[in-house]
Amino acid sequence: MVPAAEPAARFTAPGGWRHGLRYGLLGLPLAFVALPLYVILPNHYARTFAAPLAALGAVLLGARLIDAVLDPWIGRWCDRLFARSAGAVLGAAALAAVVLALGLWGLLFPPAAVRDHGMVALLGWAGGVMAITYTAFSVVSVAHQAWGARLGGNEAQRSRVVAWREGLALLGVLLAAVLPGTLGLGATVASFAVLLALGCWVWSRSLAPVMTPSNALRAAPVAALLPGRSPLRQPAFRKLLAVFVLNGTASAIPATLVLFFVQDRLQAPSALEPAFLATYFLLAALSLPLWVRLVARFGLARTWLAGMALAVAVFIWAATLGAGDAVPFLIVCALSGIALGTDLALPGAMLAGVIGQLGERGQREGAYFGWWSFATKLNLALAAGLALPLLAWFGYTPGARSPEALQTLTFAYCLLPCALKLAAGALLYTLHIRPETTAGPTPNPLKAHP
Repeated sequence: MVPAAEPAARFTAPGGWRHGLRYGLLGLPLAFVALPLYVILPNHYARTFAAPLAALGAVLLGARLIDAVLDPWIGRWCDRLFARSAGAVLGAAALAAVVLALGLWGLLFPPAAVRDHGMVALLGWAGGVMAITYTAFSVVSVAHQAWGARLGGNEAQRSRVVAWREGLALLGVLLAAVLPGTLGLGATVASFAVLLALGCWVWSRSLAPVMTPSNALRAAPVAALLPGRSPLRQPAFRKLLAVFVLNGTASAIPATLVLFFVQDRLQAPSALEPAFLATYFLLAALSLPLWVRLVARFGLARTWLAGMALAVAVFIWAATLGAGDAVPFLIVCALSGIALGTDLALPGAMLAGVIGQLGERGQREGAYFGWWSFATKLNLALAAGLALPLLAWFGYTPGARSPEALQTLTFAYCLLPCALKLAAGALLYTLHIRPETTAGPTPNPLKAHP
């Protein structure tokens, strides 16, 4: 039983929305900047500066690899900051936020002196500034996630904490998708800087996390306590990470291929593409309160499994769609967006629970979320590395209309994610749900002796 004194308990109490907004608002600008970094930047350099795609791709890959490799180290560094004080974490995050805002501006608007020195200088500038910007982004993101995990709470409370962060992040994605095309890149970066400053300020006024381990050390089994060891050497973390990577890859594949499916399989007008994406993200955000309510009744793992099942059913239906089925695909986007809500809110809440069960709450959240962030980026890399070569191997090229090519596209977009989702669901049931069912009630140590 989680004590009422846990900070996360106040997220589900009357007026809990204030605490949710103060903690979660930073998720909006962080997601807001992620879209320009991963989506807009390559197109911007290719079209505005005529950067060669092969060279640009190599620069992007190198910067992302550096970013991913640094995440576990960043997590351990954040733990050392937490050991000092909450103020040390906020100060480091604020400094990283300044670097992040300046880095985004420098990437989108490279100095004239750099542009005048030719393409090699421009790509060198892009690679260096990108690596610095990605690192700053990771510092703020890992610290923010670890802060939320240290708020403690039971399953329903932890899922509420994560839902606030991820729900506002989805709003950030929607803003990032709209602003560059309507206000321009300059106004987009300025808006991001303002939102980032506001997010950091309200975060500094949010509930303080647990800075030292509390009841977790006494409640966890002695065999489970492996303090100081790498998170990857903790079996409980590895089991959850395996489900997370498999499920995350399944979710990232459709995100990688959706525009190919819309343009070639559905042959939908390009004007509908923003509607498809907006519906997907909007329904994901709106579904979060529903999933959080279900967590209180069924638990985190079973609710996540229900979201996986919904996603599989929806994508099996999507495999039957063809040219002209824009309206049914809009429904697919809505239902798959609802399923996405579980992927956003529940795995992170389960990770916070694992950290507590291992007796490392208040000590090493940064280390765990550093590897979690690494796995998130690995999901995106695996999706592109699995789906795109598969399409090329079986003869699909963008713009293809032959039945064989479209069947290949449908398999990669709809059925391959279903297979991976089913495998992730089987792992989730085998590693997490079935052990909970067969273990029975946990004996109360306070009643072990008269």
